[in-house]
Amino acid sequence: MLEGASVFALILLVLVVITIFQGIRIVPQGYNYTVERFGRYTKTLESGLGLIVPFVERIGSKMNMMERVLEVPSQEVITRDNAMVQVDGVAFFQVLDAAKATYEVNELENAILNITMTNIRTVMGSMDLDMLLSQRDDINHSILNVVDQASTPWGVKMTRIEIKDINPPRDLVDAMARQMKAERDKRASILEAEGKRQSAILEAEGEKQSTVLEAEGRKEAAFRDAEARERQAQAEANATTAVSEAIATGDVQAINYFVANNYMKALESLATSPNQKVLMLPLEASSVIGSIAGISEIAKEAFGDDGPGGGTAPRAPVRKRSAGSVPKVSQPG
Repeated sequence: MLEGASVFALILLVLVVITIFQGIRIVPQGYNYTVERFGRYTKTLESGLGLIVPFVERIGSKMNMMERVLEVPSQEVITRDNAMVQVDGVAFFQVLDAAKATYEVNELENAILNITMTNIRTVMGSMDLDMLLSQRDDINHSILNVVDQASTPWGVKMTRIEIKDINPPRDLVDAMARQMKAERDKRASILEAEGKRQSAILEAEGEKQSTVLEAEGRKEAAFRDAEARERQAQAEANATTAVSEAIATGDVQAINYFVANNYMKALESLATSPNQKVLMLPLEASSVIGSIAGISEIAKEAFGDDGPGGGTAPRAPVRKRSAGSVPKVSQPG
């Protein structure tokens, strides 16, 4: 009897230990376990040590709560301008509510994949090809908003949806390349024409400034020439006035100086004239000598009658010629 009781107690102890172990659940980090009692959801076990009622409750699903990535396979999309392109992408999501992700939708990843592909076709099909190629960020944002709203009842948060590749057909790529080349050639022609226009404008402005400066230079030179002529005329008028005053006071030598000075200037202009080839001398040589004698008389009156030797220098005789006489030129013998 004692041996039978001992065996029964041992068996009972083993059952109790097994039952206790059946009620202990260790949940790993990043996972949540759903608990079902007779097939109905009752609670969620988070990471760490969890307890359930053995033989009454069981683990329904082991849900990964970490952010996961889902590859979106390539698919054909027809754009608004009837261009067919191949598009693929990638989606990132995270389960926030393990119960909803388990019991609100069947095959969560498959559901997210299908709703993502559907909305990619919807969003990209409403856009032109040029918009698809140039506004990829806007496309990603639009798809993310739509898919996130659709997956909210499943306890899922869509974190990112990225379009990886957009591949138009080969003939369409060639047509786009030709269009881009034509557009660049057009811009180059416009820039070249604009450069020529600017060059012509600057050249015209330069010629205008040059003409204005040249005209101002001529104006200034004419003003200077007129001023010089005015001063020269004033000087000549002053000289004429001085000679006239000297003559009025009875000084005959002044008029001799005036006539001799003008006579010498006339000879100088004849000698330096560009069309003067031969100058026959003497031309009224006696008149020239008389003029020089008149100048010497003026000098004597200016510096005194005494010469360097203290005596009076003899006056050179001046020969008078009749009016209208022509000086004789000797003929070669």
